[in-house]
Amino acid sequence: MKKLLPLLIILLVMSIIAMIFISMAKDTQPVTVVKNNTEMKALPLKVNFTNDSYCKMLITTKRNSVQVVSPDGKTCFFDDPGCMILWLEDKSFKADVKIWIYTIDTKQWIDAKTAWYGIKDKTEMHYGFGAREQREEGAIDFNEMRLRMLRGESLANPKIRKKLLGA
Repeated sequence: MKKLLPLLIILLVMSIIAMIFISMAKDTQPVTVVKNNTEMKALPLKVNFTNDSYCKMLITTKRNSVQVVSPDGKTCFFDDPGCMILWLEDKSFKADVKIWIYTIDTKQWIDAKTAWYGIKDKTEMHYGFGAREQREEGAIDFNEMRLRMLRGESLANPKIRKKLLGA
């Protein structure tokens, strides 16, 4: 029994250390979905700690980032409006969501369906649809941006890129 006591103490200490590391790992996992946003408001975005729900990339800037709040209060995050469009398209609840986008011009969260979108902007996934609160020449509305994205008419398409940028 005396020979087993030190071994049992070592196992106990190792178990405690393992539990501490496991609990720390859970606290440092990137955010992908936030639940219970029943008021459907824009939430504070944890930059460099939140993953895009579609492409899984780490969101490194608020610029053009998007939040989609589903009717059950789940908030999903996106680094680019294009990712949001592609992710949302096959969701049964897409007509009932609240979509927030962080604008280039006013640097605040606004309703994405009222935003104006440039077609040649620098965006995280290079789709080119940068959001603005104020309308600018050449900007398109949400529905047009959505249609172009679904048809593949973004800067990610080499033919469209050449047509719009000449490169």
